[in-house]
Amino acid sequence: MKQIFLLLILLCAAVAPAQAACLSQGEARQVVASGKAASLGSVASRVKGEILKAELCRQGGGYVYVLSVRNGGKVTTVTVNAGR
Repeated sequence: MKQIFLLLILLCAAVAPAQAACLSQGEARQVVASGKAASLGSVASRVKGEILKAELCRQGGGYVYVLSVRNGGKVTTVTVNAGR
């Protein structure tokens, strides 16, 4: 039981920094307008399924889109490089 609890704590700690690196809508518009990241429309073709939610996030000195995608009745989280 203690091992499961510790595993959950570690997983939450690993996820938290990724969420903090995501941009607001205004920040995302500025980054795309400046050419530092591709638009969502230009990377959408790399994803199979319907994009339900999208966030532009900083990752390792660059940008990625973290997408919620519905494909075949399943919703999954997909990360796509937003580099130009």
